[in-house]
Amino acid sequence: MVLALCGCEGTTFRSSVPAYPVRVVIDTKVGAFVHFKPETTSSYVIANRDGYFLDNKWVTSSSAMDAYGYGGVLVFVSFFGYNAYDLACPNCAEKGACHPCEVNGGFAVCTTCEEQYDLLSGTAAPQKGIAHEALRKLTLVNSDGRLTITQGQ
Repeated sequence: MVLALCGCEGTTFRSSVPAYPVRVVIDTKVGAFVHFKPETTSSYVIANRDGYFLDNKWVTSSSAMDAYGYGGVLVFVSFFGYNAYDLACPNCAEKGACHPCEVNGGFAVCTTCEEQYDLLSGTAAPQKGIAHEALRKLTLVNSDGRLTITQGQ
């Protein structure tokens, strides 16, 4: 058993974005989130210490129980349903800085290095080749329209 564990050394991917606590709950059946559905491709919610950004406006204050990762949490509806990411640019995080990306169409774009991350594919992979890794993917559980986003593993 010990030999089997040693054989896996070095195969675990470690993101350049530090693993900060994440806990965001979005109920798509009530309030401002009632129209945030997986059929509405390219719609998104950004959650950070200022609250929730939805439909080009801040819609509610944040809860004391919420935690937003390193650069804020992005919940994006791609062709494959809901996806959640830490908005910190991995390229900038690798250099020791936290630069949250902005959402522009189907891309998350770093305002510092200008890398673009493809959100529509459900992978948030870098498109320009500036960064060498995708946005940090977060764990999202959809329980009857109640989305719970956590850091996961």
